[in-house]
Amino acid sequence: MIERNKENERELIMEECNHDCSNCSANCDSRDPKSFIEQPHPLSRVKKVVAVLSGKGGVGKSLVTSLLAVNTQRAGYRAAILDADVTGPSIPQAFGIHDKATGTEDALFASESKTGIQMMSINLLLPDETSPVVWRGPVIAGAVKQFWTDVVWKDVDVLYVDMPPGTGDVPLTVMQSIPVDGIVVVTSPQELVGMIVEKAVKMAGLLNVPIVGIVENLSYFECPDCGKKHYLFGESHLEEIAQKNGIPETARIPIQPKLSAAVDAGLIELYEGPWLDKLTASLLKDVED
Repeated sequence: MIERNKENERELIMEECNHDCSNCSANCDSRDPKSFIEQPHPLSRVKKVVAVLSGKGGVGKSLVTSLLAVNTQRAGYRAAILDADVTGPSIPQAFGIHDKATGTEDALFASESKTGIQMMSINLLLPDETSPVVWRGPVIAGAVKQFWTDVVWKDVDVLYVDMPPGTGDVPLTVMQSIPVDGIVVVTSPQELVGMIVEKAVKMAGLLNVPIVGIVENLSYFECPDCGKKHYLFGESHLEEIAQKNGIPETARIPIQPKLSAAVDAGLIELYEGPWLDKLTASLLKDVED
């Protein structure tokens, strides 16, 4: 009886359907998921969008986002970062940007780093960058959406979206409202984190967004004297997780005090290390010149 009622309800919806999904709450089979995608600002030009996602906090997601953007810029492409972690923004600090973003009645203008990486973050809009953002989920999600629709992203080859941790309102809003081409998942070696990675992977699968790479941060410590690698947080399961979930690219970032110091000093653009070179190349190979 319940199934028959559901079928009758679907038939009634189809009879009254005007094929405009924008103001409709019905979850019908014919609904086009692309109907949720928001248009960017008319002056924006963005070729590719890559979201950087983690299932939990504290694994280095913002670090990976910053390094990928720096690598992209070094390769001769134009990179940008949309900081979607509204309650914990750290992107401007990593690049040493403390000036406020500017705008007009019609648009916001992204700030630029020393090497020309464009970025927008809530910290570039607050009167005091140490002020907490005490907003409910829908308001935060709305602000992130505006970073896409109201900001002028000028001739960007790859826009990296630094997501907040987890699989809540903001990641859902980003993947439904912004045309994300792929996701890079960030993890750390602990077994628990491997389980949490699978939650993020399954969320991406539900939203039909491919996982294009996985990065294991804090993967190992390399002795500066003998060069031997020590796995302080236990044996890595990176390849196993990647193979299980069909993720094509993997990368490892070691425990590297110089990276932390560079972020704290706002000098992430000066870092040296090959850890994300292969992943960056794979992200850029289908970007049109």
